[in-house]
Amino acid sequence: MKFDKYIDERKGIFVTKPSLPPLDEYVEYLKKVWDTNILTNFGPLHEEFRERLTKFLDVPLCLPSCNGHMALELTIQAFGLKGEVITTPYTFASTTHAIVRNGCTPVFCDVNENDCTIDANKIEALITDKTVAILPVHVYGIPCNVEEIERIAKKHGLVVIYDAAHAFGVSVGGKSIAKFGDASMFSFHATKAFNTIEGGCVALKDMNLALKLFQLANFGIMGEEVVTGIGANAKMNEFQAAMGLCNLDHFAENVEMRKKVYELYEKMLTSINGVRMLKPYRDDVVMNYAYCPVFFDEKILGKTRDVVYDYLTSKNIYPRKYFFPLTSEFECYRNGNYKGNTEVAKKISRQVLTLPIYPELDLKDVKTICGLIKEFLV
Repeated sequence: MKFDKYIDERKGIFVTKPSLPPLDEYVEYLKKVWDTNILTNFGPLHEEFRERLTKFLDVPLCLPSCNGHMALELTIQAFGLKGEVITTPYTFASTTHAIVRNGCTPVFCDVNENDCTIDANKIEALITDKTVAILPVHVYGIPCNVEEIERIAKKHGLVVIYDAAHAFGVSVGGKSIAKFGDASMFSFHATKAFNTIEGGCVALKDMNLALKLFQLANFGIMGEEVVTGIGANAKMNEFQAAMGLCNLDHFAENVEMRKKVYELYEKMLTSINGVRMLKPYRDDVVMNYAYCPVFFDEKILGKTRDVVYDYLTSKNIYPRKYFFPLTSEFECYRNGNYKGNTEVAKKISRQVLTLPIYPELDLKDVKTICGLIKEFLV
């Protein structure tokens, strides 16, 4: 069966599509904004969203933010960290930037090939007397080995801050992913499985840390005439909170639709020798299917990831090489004196394509994409 004609007659299929609630539901929340005339500065929708987030994530404290990056950067600052932070280069630029912008030094640890998360077995070898924290990343919504990371951190007295940008709604052994570590940052960017247009939050356990983070996110203001510290502006506005409240109501159904897309890709592509998908480190992980990463082994296939990418884009299908290059390979970092042998991360960054996945993606389109890949590779 040939797929060229079918796909060329259609609009392009992109790697993601923002999830939007029914317009009338969003408008109902907007009416409340017009009624109160409060647009930002911890308005009633912000507070309602904060309370619902805290309950959903099953954590003691949760602070919404204007975006995930500011949430992460200010969380590192709230801990007062200065020194080396062990992290992964297989991530979005924001993770490393947040470390460096706080005056800390990233120490790059390699990743597991089977799930792309930080290799917990390689962390301890990187710990020095300058190490102050571990900043692992739940990649593609697939959780790190949280138990082993917790053991290492406790043994060495290190702070653990999770970059959980991709992992909203994920659980391990029936336990919310937000309950692990000292803090977890979630991104609510439009491209995520759950969005507030832009936005994010930090899940916390410690009230004193939450107060520091609140202060940092609000210019250091702690009263009408009281500014107790030097802060930034990371507040979430009412329009973002309204979108979050609407999308929370539809999150479970959206994840189920994403799951069907993901599982169809898995069924159709993993039968090809040289093509693989990821597997969480535990069988009781509940995923959110935020992304659909597929890995192409050039040694087996005789074709590189890049030629697969070029072929799909020529058919108006637009995957992403996500994550490529590694953050340690960016111009702003590659000449730095950063420790870490990350050969596995380098290898898989040259194999990965994240394929289109979103709740409204027609399963016929998924079959078409898989058909094109098979036709090209086999």
